[in-house]
Amino acid sequence: MRKINPSNFIKFLSQKKINFFTGVPDSLLKNLLLELERKNLQKNIITCNEGTAVSTAAGYYLATKKIPCVYMQNSGLGNAINPLASITHSKVYSIPLLLLVGWRGEPKIIDEPQHMVKGKITLDLLKLLKIKYLVINSKTKSLAKISKLISFSKKTNSVIAIVVQKGTFSVTSKKAIKKNKFSLKRSDIIENILRIIPNKTYLISTTGYTSRELNFLRSQKKIKNGKDFYMVGGMGHASSVAFGVSKNRKSKVICLDGDGSLLMHLGALQTIGYYGKKNFFHVLFNNRSHESVGGQDIKSQKINFKNLSKSLGYKNYYKIQKKSDINKIKKIFKLESGPTFIEIQISNGTFKKLTRPKNFIKIKKEFIS
Repeated sequence: MRKINPSNFIKFLSQKKINFFTGVPDSLLKNLLLELERKNLQKNIITCNEGTAVSTAAGYYLATKKIPCVYMQNSGLGNAINPLASITHSKVYSIPLLLLVGWRGEPKIIDEPQHMVKGKITLDLLKLLKIKYLVINSKTKSLAKISKLISFSKKTNSVIAIVVQKGTFSVTSKKAIKKNKFSLKRSDIIENILRIIPNKTYLISTTGYTSRELNFLRSQKKIKNGKDFYMVGGMGHASSVAFGVSKNRKSKVICLDGDGSLLMHLGALQTIGYYGKKNFFHVLFNNRSHESVGGQDIKSQKINFKNLSKSLGYKNYYKIQKKSDINKIKKIFKLESGPTFIEIQISNGTFKKLTRPKNFIKIKKEFIS
């Protein structure tokens, strides 16, 4: 079965005068996005969330009168709906865009539970938004239908969408995930935290490798300290869930967050900083990449998380950079003032046979018991 060559697809879009790309990386689009990165296209902007990508693309059109491409996982449609309905919609400003949407949780395809609800309603959401769409996969032999769809967008000044099924794009770039200069492993830090926290501690972990490693270490190391809630979906919302728990419990609450997740809904930090209690500890695993969906660079090198967290109301800030710093973590968790922000700079990489959390209802019941 012949898949679509990413390089040829990008060239096809270029021939249709579509040369500007923006969005949030998705695993189903990984091969295409790696090709965009390999070509070192200057007009490829990775944004913190999908709504921002749609708005950025709208600005590009207003400046150039050319159709931009916005890429995302279908879960990101939730973030994108506001600008799609209130800015680009044909009944508002009628701004043409090409959406490239990875279809996780596609009906009749085995996928992770957190993708199934959005997967089932993906096409319905596009219909509700009056977005004309086309589904493509590895069996798509001709791009003629896409060409017609693009012509429709240009003629009507409307948003269109290409919904991408699993395995659509072939591998053309063997480019490895960029290695950063950090040496600490996320798994080592998580294990250390599990061994030093009081038994009544609550941990809320972000989507991706963080939740999977926390769950894996629980199973492999048989560590029972604390209770876990895995944010296997809802990227960017782990800190808010943790904040909600901390406001209504006296025990320590630790949010295990990622840099991509934190930046996706950065405004949550202001709420936590203003209303947060002393029992809230925000642990940021910073590897400067969207590691679990392809390792794309987040472009966060210039962010000073100390100044950021302090300006938003966090009482304390600590940075963990090397092994000798790990000993500080136990002392930090004993602080009686908060909320506290802990930035931990980590390398890329995870376990080879990393399992996934299962039976979410059971996990919830055990967490709230």
